[in-house]
Amino acid sequence: MVEGETIENIDKALVQFGFPVGPIQLLDEVGIDIGTKITPILVNEFGERFASPPAVDAIIADDRKGRKNGRGFYLYNQHALPFSLGKNKKRADPMIYRLLQVKPKNQLSASEITERCLLLMLNEAVRCLDENIIQQPRDGDIGAVFGIGFPPFFGGPFRYIDSMGTTKIVDKLNQLTEKYGEKFQPCERLAAMAKLNERFYS
Repeated sequence: MVEGETIENIDKALVQFGFPVGPIQLLDEVGIDIGTKITPILVNEFGERFASPPAVDAIIADDRKGRKNGRGFYLYNQHALPFSLGKNKKRADPMIYRLLQVKPKNQLSASEITERCLLLMLNEAVRCLDENIIQQPRDGDIGAVFGIGFPPFFGGPFRYIDSMGTTKIVDKLNQLTEKYGEKFQPCERLAAMAKLNERFYS
């Protein structure tokens, strides 16, 4: 989004992939202020890869908390329902792009957007396993499907990695690292598994 990709295009891509709601709309529903309060904790515990872009400060300074105060990434009215569709379908607030100082322009395909978002999630899932936050891949798959709405027909992040192959996932992460920076760097466990073409499930 800070590169100019439109809010609707980002959310639409992830919904088409199978998530029940897009990440930006979800942030509006949960509360932008909640997300920004959690971010420093994550950065302190897990590093700069969880840091928000500096441009987000302008959104907070504009008193945008999401649906709760009717000021978020999307426009709201008093008759709209949460996650509403059809006639009540929300539109992005064009003022957001001014705050971010970008010109909205869809430059990426849905698959490119999904890949950038999804691969970060898959990499973090493997880190959780590596750091004993979860005990086994099955825990991560169940938690992701029921906790964050990971598309159930893919079976969860670890099942998805197995279906794609660790080698392919790591190759894609390396490509994104070269293009967008270290936050896409494959974690050690995933990189090691890719060298041996290992799976999480037998």
